[in-house]
Formats: sequence, C-alpha cells, structure tokens
Amino acid sequence: MSVEIDLKLPYATAGLAGIGGALKTTPEHFVVEEIPLYEAQGSGQHLYVNLTKEGLTSRDVQKQLAKVFNLPPKEVGMAGMKDKHARTTQTFSLNVGHVDDAFVAEAPSRIEDHLPVTVNWVKRHKNKLKRGHLLGNRFTVVISELAVPVEEALQRTQAVVDAIRRRGIPNYYGPQRLGATGDNVRRGYDALQGKRVTRDRWLHRFLLACFQSYLCNRYLARRMENGYFDQILLGDVAKKYDTGGLFTVEDPDAEQVRYSQQEISFTAPIFGRKMWPASGPAGDLESQVLVEAGVTIEQLSQAGLTGSRRLGRLLIPDLEAKPVAAGLQVSFSLPKGAFATVVLRELMKVGYEELAHVTGDDDNDAA
Repeated sequence: MSVEIDLKLPYATAGLAGIGGALKTTPEHFVVEEIPLYEAQGSGQHLYVNLTKEGLTSRDVQKQLAKVFNLPPKEVGMAGMKDKHARTTQTFSLNVGHVDDAFVAEAPSRIEDHLPVTVNWVKRHKNKLKRGHLLGNRFTVVISELAVPVEEALQRTQAVVDAIRRRGIPNYYGPQRLGATGDNVRRGYDALQGKRVTRDRWLHRFLLACFQSYLCNRYLARRMENGYFDQILLGDVAKKYDTGGLFTVEDPDAEQVRYSQQEISFTAPIFGRKMWPASGPAGDLESQVLVEAGVTIEQLSQAGLTGSRRLGRLLIPDLEAKPVAAGLQVSFSLPKGAFATVVLRELMKVGYEELAHVTGDDDNDAA
C-alpha cells in the first residue's frame, strides 16, 4: 500500500484512567439483545421466531431453520448478524405461509428439537425481516482480569461513564471491521486500485467497505484532533437524533445550541458517489481525508461504492457499570451499525489489537 495506515483513534475520555482487563472469557460475559424496529403484529404469512443462542453464527441458525421448516434459506430473514462466541438474542422470520394456530404453537418445540437454542417467543407478521430492520442492540458485557482492584475499577469507570454521558463519543468503526493490524484496510485499498485480492464477490465488496470505513474513522479522528468534536461547523451535514432527518448547517452558532442540548449531531462521511457531501470548513475536512489517503470520490464510485452519512457522535445515556464476581459488568444500548468495542475501549484503555477479536456487533451499514 502506498499510503500509511493510521489506526490510532483519539479517546473522548483521554484524560481519564482506564481499567484494563479482558473481554469474552465465556459467552455469558458478552450478551447481546436486539432492539426491534417494530413488533410482530400477530397475523401474516411470516413466522417471527425470537431465540437465544450460543456457539452458532446467525447464518448457521438461518440455514438450520430453513432445513427444519423445508424452506429455501432466502426465505429465512434476519435483521442483523450476531456473533458465534457470545450469548445473543435475535429474531428470525420464516416465510411459512398462512398457517394455523397449531402450527405456531408447535414451532418452539420443533425448533428446540433440532437446534441448540432457546426459543423465547413465536408470532406471525406480514413481512420478511431484512438486514437493518432493527433499532439497535442492548449489550451486557463483563470485563474480567482487571488491571486494578474492582473498587478502583468501579471508581475509574464511573468517571468515564459520567464524561461519556455529558459529551458522547465518536462513532468509530470497531477493529473487527478493519482488522487488528489493518489488514482488511490494506486489502481493500488494493481492491480499489484494481488488484485482484479475492475471487469471492462478497469478500471483495466487504474489503472495499473496510477501506471506506477506515476513511470514515480518519475523518472522526481528525475532527477530534482539531478540536471539532464538541462543535458544529459551517457546512456540516447534521442529523436529528429524534427523527433521523439530515440537513446542511448554514448557521453554526444557532445549531451549536441544539448540538449542546444533544438534539443533533454532525455526521461523518462514508465516501461514495451518492454521499451527501459537506461544504465549507466541514467539506474541507472531508477533502483532506481523501487527499491524505491518496484516493478520490471517482475511484470509489468506479468501484461501485455508493456512500452515505454516518452519525458522528454516539450518545449513551443508559451506560452503567456494577461489580460482579468475574470483574465489572457494563451495560448499554447502541443504534444499529455502532460498535460496542468503541464504548469498551474508552473504559478499558487497551490496545486496538486486544479488541479486534470481539465480534458481537452488528455490521450492517457498508455502502
């Protein structure tokens, strides 16, 4: 690669000590529960199955559910991918047609007879679950092997929690996406330059998205380094937290009030041909990222990357911590596409590579 990869990401809580530690000693130490976009209505040709699993990927469950109900795998839908090495709860949809009540009542035992999962509920709904059909995920994570006694760890964590609640944190992509040493980024860059790195079309697209994600991280890092994380800039493409609406900032002084009140956030670029570009000083910042990476929007467009905008500041009002026998338990909710490791690194202050193996996050927003 002709440009240097920089994986360093500034902390939002750089002045506060971390607690060290390790993640995912056992699956029950990393629990993920989907937050649905909508509730099953109770009627329709799709059977929504909410289940809890360990030791299986979401694709494993998808394939096995298809086999149990004699369906093509494409007729089994899901909102997001969940990790094999965590305890995860999510919903799948099965296109079984308009079945009777007896079929629905028997479905849980039928599934549990064939899959090592716990079925929490089964309901009918009118449409298939598709990728992204979720609000986010709720995480309950145990940090073990703490670097300091648990009492001190709790004090340090509470200080970080308080700071995050006040300020929020950058919505970085996690190390699972980029690779512990940036290998996915290097391969993605090579793919962008027209070098053949794989014959697998899905993997090719994923690697391109990894490079795209790296550029987004560089933008967020530069914004932090320049002291712009806590302010709205002229030309920012801002997002409303309550409705998701986007708009270009024309009066930064007026919008700064809403930013400080946590009503809006700036957005970060996921570069591509359909991306809504920032303008003014905010646009200059985006251009600098592309220049430093040695790539252009045209190159990304030719590679088929459409682009979009990504929420720049994560707010985590429900972030909490408490001591448990194995260490410290942390719980919080995140919107879809956000990475739990980005929150945990603020608490732990450990190296990038020590978080790269954690894959409990949904990874649905490559563009």
